[in-house]
Amino acid sequence: MHGESRRSAIAAPPPHPRGWSDLARLLPYLLPYRTRWIAMIVAAILSVLATIGIPLMTKAVIDGPVRHQDQRGLWVLGTAALAIGVAEAVLWFIRRWLVARSTMGVEADIRKDLYARLQILPMSFHGRWQSGQLLSRVMNDLATIRRLLSFGLIFLVLNGIQITVVTAILLVMYWPLGVVVLISILPITVTVLHFEREFTRLSRQAQDQSGVVATHVEEAALGVRVVKSFGREDYVFDRFDQQVTDLYDIQVRKVAVSARFWTLLEVIPNLTLIVVLGFGAYAAGHGLVTMGTLVAFITMMLSLVWPIASLGFLLSMTQESMTAANRVAEIFDAPVEITDGPRTETPRGGRLELVDVGFRFGSQDDGNDDANWALRQVNLTIEPGETVALVGATGSGKSVLTALLSRLYDVTEGAIRIDGTDIRDLTLSALRAAVATAFEDPALFSMSVAENLRLGRSDASDDDVAAAIDIAAAGFVYDLPFGLDTRIGEQGMSLSGGQRQRLSLARAIVADPAILVLDDTLSALDVHTEAAVTDALRAALHGVTGVVVAHRASTVLLADRVALLEHGTITHVGTHAELLATVPRYRYLLSADDELDDGCERNEPWQADEAWQRARREEVMEDDEYRLARAPRRDSR
Repeated sequence: MHGESRRSAIAAPPPHPRGWSDLARLLPYLLPYRTRWIAMIVAAILSVLATIGIPLMTKAVIDGPVRHQDQRGLWVLGTAALAIGVAEAVLWFIRRWLVARSTMGVEADIRKDLYARLQILPMSFHGRWQSGQLLSRVMNDLATIRRLLSFGLIFLVLNGIQITVVTAILLVMYWPLGVVVLISILPITVTVLHFEREFTRLSRQAQDQSGVVATHVEEAALGVRVVKSFGREDYVFDRFDQQVTDLYDIQVRKVAVSARFWTLLEVIPNLTLIVVLGFGAYAAGHGLVTMGTLVAFITMMLSLVWPIASLGFLLSMTQESMTAANRVAEIFDAPVEITDGPRTETPRGGRLELVDVGFRFGSQDDGNDDANWALRQVNLTIEPGETVALVGATGSGKSVLTALLSRLYDVTEGAIRIDGTDIRDLTLSALRAAVATAFEDPALFSMSVAENLRLGRSDASDDDVAAAIDIAAAGFVYDLPFGLDTRIGEQGMSLSGGQRQRLSLARAIVADPAILVLDDTLSALDVHTEAAVTDALRAALHGVTGVVVAHRASTVLLADRVALLEHGTITHVGTHAELLATVPRYRYLLSADDELDDGCERNEPWQADEAWQRARREEVMEDDEYRLARAPRRDSR
């Protein structure tokens, strides 16, 4: 089923979300790699135990063979200490090897699911979101989460274990010094809580601003021709400079917070170490601890400096990842307003019915029932093999209506039926196999010409592609450096507007739909090319149901019937000749066509007719009022 074949593994949002909730929701992505994660965690814990074991071996060597001058015992314990050191190094290597493969797999899985989610989210979602914000989430935020999983989270757990175990051992070895170490944890906790909220806020601002910068770069790259044609390079750079400066300011404030954070986490352990050295020397001098115990104690205390000092870095990384997870979850949690219906069979008859169709932008609960309606009470039936042209002024709802046919948007009221079936009862893949659209603003992708043409039907034969190219008068593709295998640039920028439109038309024809929708697809073609395309299209449209958005008389002539759209409603339906003869508004719209323009100033007869009718109605109303005023009055008692 369209868009649902790949279901994301992210957990459902909790009823009472917290700062770490979205990060925890991504943990199911670890399940496919659980064997490696378990092995990695075991190796990491063993390596920590080996790290802790080395100071204890040092104590045993000093208080044993060294103190008693036992050379044989020295060799035995020294060899054991060396073996522990080698084992620690091997375990660290195993951990890094396992975690690298696992976390990169997790990142790839989340990225695939996020991209799949973007494909099924409705057009209303994409209209609200900047492309740079989406790109920032797919790339930067997922990289931030991967760094936490591969490094930060592991060390946060391991350092927590090491701090807990070592502190317990220090309390057992000599409890007064152990208490000193334990007390030092209190200011560390206070420091973490003090800086956490501010750092989280700045992290979110920085990541959002990164999306703004990415959006600007993308827009500048796609609109480079416009920028250069107006000579506005300096203006565009100034805007970019301002956005980058804003990002820089946020990053500096974030670094300032983290610098204060890390400084305190560096100072506190070092001050604690100075106190431990002083009290430890006093205790050893008075025989309260052995020299081996003091050395082991100081060694263990030193082993805590890095875990405690790194808390600032690790907690900063955790906060950034929590923010990144929140931004990623926003995409996963966005509602999928347009979903599959139960019927999987693609309709092939091509009978199209619009029954009281209405569509509005925005929320339906805004309290104003007449607000934002683009279409209202649209009724139209198109028989199989028939072509209908949609004619109307700019803003009358033509493009919106064509977008409803393939469910880029869902109708707000009424229904659209194909072969008697409501299109909402069809799966999206079945519907879009039956309806193909060539848009006025064609979108081409950075792939070969052949791949672009087969986008709607990947199994199309070479003959199907060649036939579509002939109909769309797109023979120029054979003159490209590598013919159909030539890769065209992003958005087809290496082609002219007319060439892009012809490729878009050919792509829709290759899809072999039951209903072919042409949204002013010929607007960028010159008169001669348009004539060649319309002649070929006229023959091709005999086999399909056609819906053509038309602004030119030549395009209207492709249709069997014409539907006139005014203010979001179809007001007249008939043949071109009928509407031309009976509907002044239709004549006016087509008179704007250059082909029918005689160069004279227009004096639209329909406007004069309407003015005369208004004057006549006012005259009649005045006569009625006069007669009522002169009529005898009855005295009601």
